[in-house]
Amino acid sequence: MKAIGQTIHGGPEVLHFVDVPEPEPGPRDLVVRVHATATNPVDTKVRRGATAGAAVAAPPLILGWDASGVVAATGSDVEHFRVGDEVYFAGDVTRPGSYAEYVAVDERIVARRPRTLSHRDAAAIPLTALTAWEALVENMGIAPTDRSSEHARTLLVVGGAGGVGSIAIQIARQVCGLRVIATASRPETVAWCARLGADAVIDHTKPLAEQLRERGDDGVDFVLNTVQPTQNLPQVLEVVRPFGHVCGIVAPNGPLDLGPLFRRRGHISFEYMFARPLFGAAPSRQGAILARVADLLDQGVLLGTRTATMPWDQVQAAHRLLESGRSVGKTVLEVVP
Repeated sequence: MKAIGQTIHGGPEVLHFVDVPEPEPGPRDLVVRVHATATNPVDTKVRRGATAGAAVAAPPLILGWDASGVVAATGSDVEHFRVGDEVYFAGDVTRPGSYAEYVAVDERIVARRPRTLSHRDAAAIPLTALTAWEALVENMGIAPTDRSSEHARTLLVVGGAGGVGSIAIQIARQVCGLRVIATASRPETVAWCARLGADAVIDHTKPLAEQLRERGDDGVDFVLNTVQPTQNLPQVLEVVRPFGHVCGIVAPNGPLDLGPLFRRRGHISFEYMFARPLFGAAPSRQGAILARVADLLDQGVLLGTRTATMPWDQVQAAHRLLESGRSVGKTVLEVVP
């Protein structure tokens, strides 16, 4: 089969087409014919590696951990899917990815594709929806049935126009009943956040506390931080109310001063979407989350986040767009037009 792989770490130019054997399913695996895959920041981080020009561990390295497609084969112990089912999933970072015509994936982290979405739109959803849901519901303990009340608690989404931010705004407001303040710094990203349901949008290039005070807000109860915490944590901790919770989705690359959070009796956690498949920690919960998200998309409660589509031979351009910091929502690569 054809795939997009790399033999060395580096910039987008290291990505190229390769011919590799089609995957064989393990006992709990589905082999899925990929129709579309999406780009995520994890793709670019794994592609770059620690040292440009260094050889990858087991060439070719195949990226891509979002996919929508059709089940082509099943393992001997598969229980919930059969050949011909249309599915979507985010995959496992320790296994070959979905920049390929076929990919093998554990059935427990898979769900049926939303009926009302095309493969292109479905491929934009899984990794970001799992990240947002796990951060809000599992890490922060916000009940998904907690519809908005007269005194709704407030969530600040730092980086509201990114892939995770785009779906987190919706889950927080439409499913968990939170009041949502998003951050964005350009007219098009401000408009995008508002379209997705943000109650207010402030500029993350300016002091956050000052902007909140100007709006009459004394702080926020929750923060979903989608950027490197060593860059903005002092500002974030300044706006968290007592007993509040900050959840980050990017691993810190340096020491963090958590003193202000200690004084507020606050909480900090980190969300890593690949943790469940990586450690075999109840991976079926991810399949259940994706099934719930599919229902919400089919009901029109949640909106799709795909904003750009490219044929997969333009993967280098897609990575450059993602790394430019100018993308909005999700970029999808069509594997099968």
